[in-house]
Amino acid sequence: MKFAYLGATLLAAVTATAATMAPAQAAAAENWGDYSQMMERSAGQHWADGQAAGQWTWKPLSAGTSEVSWGDPKKWPPKSAEKFIHSGDWVMLDGWRDNGTYYTVRVTKEQIGDATCGNLRTIATSGRQHYVKWDIPGGAYCLKAWGKITEQSSGKVVDFGHTQIWHPPASCSNRYLRGETCIKQWESWWDNQGEPGGPITKKLERDQHIARGKGMAFIIQQYFPKPWKSEARSYWNW
Repeated sequence: MKFAYLGATLLAAVTATAATMAPAQAAAAENWGDYSQMMERSAGQHWADGQAAGQWTWKPLSAGTSEVSWGDPKKWPPKSAEKFIHSGDWVMLDGWRDNGTYYTVRVTKEQIGDATCGNLRTIATSGRQHYVKWDIPGGAYCLKAWGKITEQSSGKVVDFGHTQIWHPPASCSNRYLRGETCIKQWESWWDNQGEPGGPITKKLERDQHIARGKGMAFIIQQYFPKPWKSEARSYWNW
């Protein structure tokens, strides 16, 4: 009986130790919606040179589909809006409306790679553009897309190339808001607008920081076509 008692005591001690050493249950993965506020009626303003430089709003259209508008707050609302669709593991860019028509974005090739755009592998050769992963990964990744933008009212086509590097969450602050957490998007956009069939040329290069629980444009640092910076000052729901 003495040995049985000691055995039971030892088993209880081992079980208790194992329980205290067991890893905590993993927290639920963050997603792009937590940062962008894509599925909320959310909005914000970003400032540069002491004045409002731009405003954005998300407008959910249905479960998983939302459009974002960007424009001058003094001339709100703008006539344009980009449409994004949450589909499985991805947020897809469908296109945008502007000039009284709709422009579809369809890829001819897409690749995904590491933080330096190395180790690239093809993930699609048709369909909507894979814009960003829905679940936020722990490391940076690169997305490269080539394809065509088609103006639905006329059938006119523009060829484009789009490279993005998405970075994992990190602390961020700007001139107006401190102590936030952001994901960063670096992007380079190329197209041949105005030169049908011609080579694509670089039109934009910038960083954008997107703040958890707040939304877009926490910091926008443009590098091309000219250096420019804006910082979010206010966020709200409408």
